[in-house]
Amino acid sequence: MPTTRGRPRHRAGADALLRDRTAVVTGAARGVGEALVRHLSAAGMRVALLGREENALRAVAASLPGPSLCLEADVTDRAALAEAADGVAAGLGPADVVVANAGIAVSGPFDRTAADLWQRVIDVNLTGSADTARAFLPQLTATRGYYLQVASTAAFGSSPMMSAYCASKAGVESFALALRGEVEPHGVQVGIAYLHWTGTDMLSGIDDHPVLAALRRNQPRPARRVHSPDQVAQWLTRGITVRAPQIYAPPWLRWCQPLRPWFPPVVARLARRELRSLPPDTLTASGEVLGAGGRADWNSYRAARSAPPDGLS
Repeated sequence: MPTTRGRPRHRAGADALLRDRTAVVTGAARGVGEALVRHLSAAGMRVALLGREENALRAVAASLPGPSLCLEADVTDRAALAEAADGVAAGLGPADVVVANAGIAVSGPFDRTAADLWQRVIDVNLTGSADTARAFLPQLTATRGYYLQVASTAAFGSSPMMSAYCASKAGVESFALALRGEVEPHGVQVGIAYLHWTGTDMLSGIDDHPVLAALRRNQPRPARRVHSPDQVAQWLTRGITVRAPQIYAPPWLRWCQPLRPWFPPVVARLARRELRSLPPDTLTASGEVLGAGGRADWNSYRAARSAPPDGLS
């Protein structure tokens, strides 16, 4: 998107529809979340940034052109989310837009991934999204607002070695579809964003991931392109402006929806071929968290679990 002095520039029509409204974005410290709050703020929205990395959140907020609020919160902590929702209402006004963007991923064989690490992906990506919706639905109902669930093309066809991530993204798609039917009679609209290859730190090691690298290598040339978080945030902002039921990043993904029944067998065939060609130790390596954001969440989670209860040393 064209910029003015380093800031995203939006069309006047988009600004008019978003200006002076309140947006909440989870996972806002980096990647797509960071880029999205920049675009929403540039469009005139008051923005609440939720995430695990408080210093990073504050640095992003300090660079925004409009009013903002930083709230360090774990999306798997319902009490923290309830407190964050109260803070948003008090500090910026009730939420008009809530984007459930927070997510982490683990790469590795299912049986070599620690059970609590596998569960953490489900807790953050799926349960955390549902808890985010639960915390902010009263505000969205009052404002007749818009809830955007960030999903992935991982919901189209699951990749081996990414079982938790793919399960969670299929789950959030199903959750958002069910939620849509429940809340639309109350004036709340629900959108689902399908993201393809996006250049976040989660994807930085794609060439070291044999199955993902093979899937990308076997896709048509346009489908191999890795899009920047800023470009993805531009597409998301356009969808938020019109409260789209589906947002595709990149837009051509919409034409893949009718082909979805074909994706699982195609992915399975490519994966089998690739896995057979790998050295044996590849399938015995332990599952690992992808990206700095995922590692920050996992380290914070483990530290909290190992800390002694209050009042004890």
